[in-house]
Amino acid sequence: MNLICPICHTPLTLHGKTYTCHNRHSYDVSKDGYINLHVVQHKNSHTAGDTATSVQARRRFLAGGFYEPLRDKVGQIIDELAPTSVLDIGCGEGYYTARMARIAQVIGLDIAKTAIITASKTYKNTDIGKHITWVVGTGAVLPVADDSVDICTSLFSPLPKAEMLRVLKPNGHLLVATPAPMHLHAMREKLFDTVNPHNPAKFIGELTPEFRLINKWQIDADLCLDNQSLNDLIDMTPYTYKAKLDRKTALKAQDRFDVRASFCVYLFKRSI
Repeated sequence: MNLICPICHTPLTLHGKTYTCHNRHSYDVSKDGYINLHVVQHKNSHTAGDTATSVQARRRFLAGGFYEPLRDKVGQIIDELAPTSVLDIGCGEGYYTARMARIAQVIGLDIAKTAIITASKTYKNTDIGKHITWVVGTGAVLPVADDSVDICTSLFSPLPKAEMLRVLKPNGHLLVATPAPMHLHAMREKLFDTVNPHNPAKFIGELTPEFRLINKWQIDADLCLDNQSLNDLIDMTPYTYKAKLDRKTALKAQDRFDVRASFCVYLFKRSI
């Protein structure tokens, strides 16, 4: 699984602390261990992806183990497939990525630089960290070589179909996690006047016929949240931007809140 130059798409080779391509484009490995391959030609804004507040809220929340059932299921699926290479698209601060790296070499890629910095700092001096390459980059132009990845994962992240097909090996797999219909329903009832069930399967048709669905699971987790964890859950989701301030303030003031998290996990195999 090789990185490629995001400008000219030729292979990148690591020399010391710098990746270079045949056309002499170069990218330094940061002191924290990540590489920034999100070039200006591919940027739509100066600060793409999640905010620093969202990233740190998610890091604290996930460290509390609330979404551990989902991480365990993702890890189990990957363990059974026994890949040598995984590309985690939209990896965030690396909570799920680190579980993937137990048996495979993993590229953790996210457009949010603050998320990749957090991930690389967290796992820099760990055994797991040795199996992960942290990359700031965009899924729209994956800086990864053709036919080099056994599994692409997208957990609550975009699905750049054409790019995933390009980087996946002919018999490669795609693993997707999305909110189940009633995910965080009790919390959404507090934040919004109207709450519609999530539609987790809405993307499946967009992936056919190139990807064939071969298995699916639903993972539920009942959460009992203290005030800090409740605030972190709100701040790490898009709800924090969409909810009215008075509703969000009232919910954030609660000392305890019970809510069920529900996830749908889908495993696809490349069919074309």
